[in-house]
Amino acid sequence: MSAEYPNVATWNAATPNAATWNAAAPNVATWNAAAPSAVASNAVAPNGGAQPGFMADPSAEGRFGEFGGMYVPETLVPACQELDRAFRSAWADPTFRAELTDLLTHYAGRPSPITGCDNLSEELGCTVLLKREDLNHTGSHKINNVLGQALLARRMGKTRLVAETGAGQHGVATATAAALFDMECIVYMGTVDIGRQELNVFRMKLLGSEVRAAKSGSQTLKDAVNEAMRHWVSAVESTHYCLGSVMGPHPYPWMVREFNRVIGDEAAQQCAGLLDGGTPDVVVACVGGGSNAAGIFSGFADTDAELVGVEPAGGAAVGRAVPGIVHGSRSYLMQDEWGQVLEAQSISAGLDYPGIGPEHANLAATGRARYEPVTDAEVVEAFQLLARTEGIITALESAHALAWIVRAQDELAGKTVLLNLSGRGDKDVAQMMDVLG
Repeated sequence: MSAEYPNVATWNAATPNAATWNAAAPNVATWNAAAPSAVASNAVAPNGGAQPGFMADPSAEGRFGEFGGMYVPETLVPACQELDRAFRSAWADPTFRAELTDLLTHYAGRPSPITGCDNLSEELGCTVLLKREDLNHTGSHKINNVLGQALLARRMGKTRLVAETGAGQHGVATATAAALFDMECIVYMGTVDIGRQELNVFRMKLLGSEVRAAKSGSQTLKDAVNEAMRHWVSAVESTHYCLGSVMGPHPYPWMVREFNRVIGDEAAQQCAGLLDGGTPDVVVACVGGGSNAAGIFSGFADTDAELVGVEPAGGAAVGRAVPGIVHGSRSYLMQDEWGQVLEAQSISAGLDYPGIGPEHANLAATGRARYEPVTDAEVVEAFQLLARTEGIITALESAHALAWIVRAQDELAGKTVLLNLSGRGDKDVAQMMDVLG
């Protein structure tokens, strides 16, 4: 056991079901009460000292303040440590960075533009700008992270990818990268989400990947993560787990944020040009696990811009603000007084996750970002509003961010608001046809 992760051994020894470590683990509350060192160990270096300001590198233990860490069964500790070393080496290698930049430019289609919304802005009384991640190849921001992880997997000598997906965008992106790099790919998806997202299921299969149904629990994203992680345990030597958001054990929250940092870097430069060297007053993004939000927030965390993450009301982990352990890290999550993780609900298959990335939990705890819930009804209205005013059919995930802008229009009057439009809505049209009759 590495001395770098002192809490891992303690947690595994004290937690009899560490091998299953699914989201319903009954000893979450027990662990939180019995392991104060998870918080205390962060008091020395809350941000690792690697970078100044907010959204810096995590500590050596993979923590952002009191959140994060590596809480996995013994069999996965070496795999996580191998991944940590490989990512640090690759991210410091100009050749790796250049190859990734080339792929993002000539394959994914970056940089994504910023679109001004004159009609919508007039209706809402504030200036709304959209960062158009929906225009990337595969239709969302997910391709940024997946191309980085696929390159890293190849560098590590892995021949297979396994992934989870909710709305299917991460699954499609992973299947796309697997086809590009000639890798075997298995994607786990909840049975409920398979029914909601038949188009993306077909796309994944067309790209040569196998889609496996997660039939336990709520049969949604949380359960797909469980199954993908179990698969990884059984095949770590040949397989890389291509996790799709800023969650999971270290180094995933940090690594996925860094692969999506391109969103924030581009947006900051683009806004400086549009706003005479200034920044938006408010930067808004939807949050489930939170990768698209982490990506765009990273470009503005050390500016005066207000950062707002928008959660589904039925999955508002920050709104409940209860720390706990899920899927390998400590963060805010929905749980009852016995530590049982509650089921999340959202009209969007990509946001019905009961937790949030640990860095988002830290941004909330420190007050650097605020997190607001919106209802399904507000999301449906926002989905229609953007289509009607700007001719853009957004993903239901991104419609959450717009729903908050609509609700907060009095607060935002006269301000400039940058919304990260994380994905396009092709995948949601059939579902919305049913919803809207």
